[in-house]
Amino acid sequence: MEAWKLLLGSDIGLLSLFTIGFVVVMAFFMIGFYKKKAEEDARNAK
Repeated sequence: MEAWKLLLGSDIGLLSLFTIGFVVVMAFFMIGFYKKKAEEDARNAK
């Protein structure tokens, strides 16, 4: 419980939480982007 208070109550904790969220969102974006590009490349290779 103390870890949650530190994570949500301190500046460093909030910055860490923001960073983790940003990395997760960026990963989903990159997965979708590269998947779309791979399908497009496969269509153009035919």
